[in-house]
Amino acid sequence: MTLKIVVLLLGVSTLVGAGLGYYLRLIISLGKKGSMELELKQMQLEAERKEKQILDAAEHKAETLLTTARNEAKEKEEKNKKTEDRLIKKEEFLDNRQIEIDKEVEIIKERVVEIKKIREDAEKLAEEKEKALQKIAGLSPEEAKQEILTTVERQYENDILARIQKLERTGEEKLTKKAQDILATTIQRLSNSVTADMLTTSVPLPSDEIKGKIIGREGRNIKAFERVTGVEVIVDDTPGSITISSFDPVRRQVAKVALEKLIADGRIQPAKIEEMVEKAQGEINKIIKEKGEEAVYQTGILNLDPKVISILGRLHFRTSYGQNVLAHSVEMTHLAGMLADELGANVAVAKAGALLHDIGKALDHEVSGTHVEIGRRILQKFGVHEDIIKAMQAHHEEYPYETVESIIVQCADAISGSRPGARSDSVENYLKRLSDLEATATSFKGVEKAYALQAGREIRVFVTPGEVTDLEAKNMARDIAVRIENELKYPGEIKVNVIRESRTIEYAR
Repeated sequence: MTLKIVVLLLGVSTLVGAGLGYYLRLIISLGKKGSMELELKQMQLEAERKEKQILDAAEHKAETLLTTARNEAKEKEEKNKKTEDRLIKKEEFLDNRQIEIDKEVEIIKERVVEIKKIREDAEKLAEEKEKALQKIAGLSPEEAKQEILTTVERQYENDILARIQKLERTGEEKLTKKAQDILATTIQRLSNSVTADMLTTSVPLPSDEIKGKIIGREGRNIKAFERVTGVEVIVDDTPGSITISSFDPVRRQVAKVALEKLIADGRIQPAKIEEMVEKAQGEINKIIKEKGEEAVYQTGILNLDPKVISILGRLHFRTSYGQNVLAHSVEMTHLAGMLADELGANVAVAKAGALLHDIGKALDHEVSGTHVEIGRRILQKFGVHEDIIKAMQAHHEEYPYETVESIIVQCADAISGSRPGARSDSVENYLKRLSDLEATATSFKGVEKAYALQAGREIRVFVTPGEVTDLEAKNMARDIAVRIENELKYPGEIKVNVIRESRTIEYAR
């Protein structure tokens, strides 16, 4: 009985323990489930927070990029508008100038016809007058001429003999001077020919597709090229070429050579640009040195500082009115040497002064002052003899002629530069010179209109008769000429013609 009770109690306790264990396990399971759900909830909240941050950042960046793009588009639009306005104004100016030129041409044609008619009438009157005189005198023109000569010869025979004797005494002196004039003329006629040449800034392209490579993504390549070379590259709609612009002719030539190498290589990128520009600079420096040494060797001028020779070689890339400055200087040197030899002057000084007379033009885009003053400073710095400096500094009459050699250099410069075909001018410079002349004349009070004629060698000024008297018109012509001399640059001389015309009209009825 007792054993049964014990067994029963053990069974009951086992059931109770099993139930209690199941209950505890159930409680523990429920607790773990709640903890996992809480953790998942926190992870979901964290993910939503990060998603919102990413969306906000992306929205801010997109707004910034949109604003930048709008600003850039607006700037480009304004720039294009300014360029378009400038081109329109330039076209209008050229159209107006063409209209004025056409009018002047028509006026000139009409005046030519009038002058031709007046000349024919004058010749006709002269013939009629001559026939009338022949009829009255009863002699032909040859008979009348012979009669007059015979009479004069009889009356002034002693004077003629005395004149012949005087000519014999002074003949040798005059013949010597005549020989020198003939020699100078011969040198001018037989001077070396120099081809007028303009330093090109246009680079030919194998195809227009290469323009995109030259510009690069967002202009990266062209900006790198301009930064390294110091020039401006103009890429426009002109087919098959691009333009290089710079005041420095050496930089312009370096950029041209480097760009040609890049086009031939095909790999246009900032690193390659720097490499090609460096190579081009080496080539141009070598050419400069060789050209300077070649000029010195051709002219036979010794003992010049190597730096002076190098600066002289830079003139190979400089032109003046289309004439190569270094070739012009070499030609001048030969002319100056021949003139100095015939005139008994110092040949070495004259030749050196002629060769170095335009050396300042090699640096006039970098240093302030006229090329004569710059050249003087260069020669003084490198210890060139004072006689050579005196010979070169007066070729534009900025300094007085202190020696015979200075006059020889000026004459050689005039011979070399004034020969037909030696120099040329561009249409832009031609139109600008005419505009400047007309603007200078019309700036005076009382001027009604002004016209530049004969390629700018004459300016005709029409004044209002009621505002300008005859004496004032005369003084105005001198004042205009003085202002042109002081403010404008031009070859040769300019004729100032002030016209004052007053007309009074009445009718008899």
